[in-house]
Amino acid sequence: MSASPVLVATDLDRTMIYSKNAIGGDPTGTDLTSAQHYVCVEYYDGGPLSHMSTETIDQLRALSAATPVIPTTTRTIAQFQRIDLPGAPWKYAITSNGGNILVDGKPDLRWRSEIDRSTRTAGMELAHVYSELETRIDVSWVSSMRVADELFPYLVVDLSTIPADFEADWSAWCTSRGWNVSRQGRKIYTMPDAVSKSRALAEVRARLVDAGELTPDATVLSAGDGALDADMLEYADFAIRPRHGELEELNWQRPTVTVTEGSGIAASAEIVRWFSAHVAAMTVGTPQESEQLSK
Repeated sequence: MSASPVLVATDLDRTMIYSKNAIGGDPTGTDLTSAQHYVCVEYYDGGPLSHMSTETIDQLRALSAATPVIPTTTRTIAQFQRIDLPGAPWKYAITSNGGNILVDGKPDLRWRSEIDRSTRTAGMELAHVYSELETRIDVSWVSSMRVADELFPYLVVDLSTIPADFEADWSAWCTSRGWNVSRQGRKIYTMPDAVSKSRALAEVRARLVDAGELTPDATVLSAGDGALDADMLEYADFAIRPRHGELEELNWQRPTVTVTEGSGIAASAEIVRWFSAHVAAMTVGTPQESEQLSK
């Protein structure tokens, strides 16, 4: 098999897969129970949790057969493995916001060891950050506090009662200690600076090049909707984000980042079509044609 000239990395939640509540921008208004338009790709506690449009499913399968596609998510390993994501099995997947790389479905211990070392070197360790965070929260506005894969804590909060100054104050405390804070919906993540999607994607890219599966000058494409995706979108040669989510709320723009026309679940099919057009231009056409597609 010849080396591919394109590498694709995509966020999952609210980029490829959608909860019932997040589906909302679909212009067809088709009911979720219609298998003709939507398929449940994740169940939790016996009930349906995440869905994909049938168009996105078909296109993602075709795309992953044509070029390396890297699912890239802030989800934990266990949460990612709940998803029946079309295109599997995945040679590589990035979970835990880049803190873990899965190789043929199994955590790469060498990568995780490097992340743990970098976190210790760059700033305060998880236990200290967790203890400090505990002193700053209250059950009146925090419904849960969890640690993802022994890497970073996150809160599930009530946005109507959270103190107005919490995020800014907590972020200020973290910044000088090698950590950062990001909110996505009702979740507030406290992330080590050493953990990022772009860093893990660069590692996967290097491995694919070394293995002869990717050309050294391969074009990198990416997609995502949240602040924790921003570094991955900037790392890519070209990227796309949906017209919804945290980055849309921030009016986040970059010259190399396209914004979808649609929002909600309709954006997912648009994103995969955009990926596929670039792959076709790079494998059949020229890099200049791919660049024109991004304008």
